[in-house]
Amino acid sequence: MSDALFITASGTDAGKTLVACALAHQARAAGRSVRVLKPVATGFDAADAGASDTAQLLTAAGQPVNADTIAACTPWRFPDPISPDMAAARAGRTIDFDALAGHCRAATGPDHLTLIEGIGGTMVPLTRDRTVRDLIKALDLPAVVVTGSYLGALSHTLTAVESLLMHGIAVRAVVVSESAASPVPLVETCATLAGFIPAPVLAIPRLAPGPRPWEAVPPLTACLAG
Repeated sequence: MSDALFITASGTDAGKTLVACALAHQARAAGRSVRVLKPVATGFDAADAGASDTAQLLTAAGQPVNADTIAACTPWRFPDPISPDMAAARAGRTIDFDALAGHCRAATGPDHLTLIEGIGGTMVPLTRDRTVRDLIKALDLPAVVVTGSYLGALSHTLTAVESLLMHGIAVRAVVVSESAASPVPLVETCATLAGFIPAPVLAIPRLAPGPRPWEAVPPLTACLAG
């Protein structure tokens, strides 16, 4: 049986890359072999690929950052910072959903942990008729849902989680990455979510700026426990 997780979110810029990097770092620290994927990326600047989310994932997984590893981690890269279906159309391309799912499946295996980071929120369109949720379902993987503590995060998070559960997708955990502007303390946001979600709710407080912020993330062990 493959060992893999899909990291998705309640919306854009919730902190998926931070959580995926932290999971890779913590799994490696525990002696596990890790492979990372962010199969689709928009707003990708080829001239500054070393600063991309893909580069951060590769670094956290202990892999070199070069043209080959970037291409393997993120085969579908588009320059416009919009939804993948629109970004692909602007680039004169399309995303083949079956090829996308096949690439993700090929990266999984019983001898390593595969962490797949989605793009945007759970319901972001990948193609004209498929969303990120459809990809998670096609891969039959448990999801980690990342969210913030901003005003509105409770509704966005509960909607995302319910959407996954209604389609038979297991939610391994919800991770609340503290937003810059939070109307209440982080602990209160987590406590409220925990009353509605049948999975662990974990918290990441605001972190000091640094080159490897994932190294300061509190343990996310519940995400890695099958």
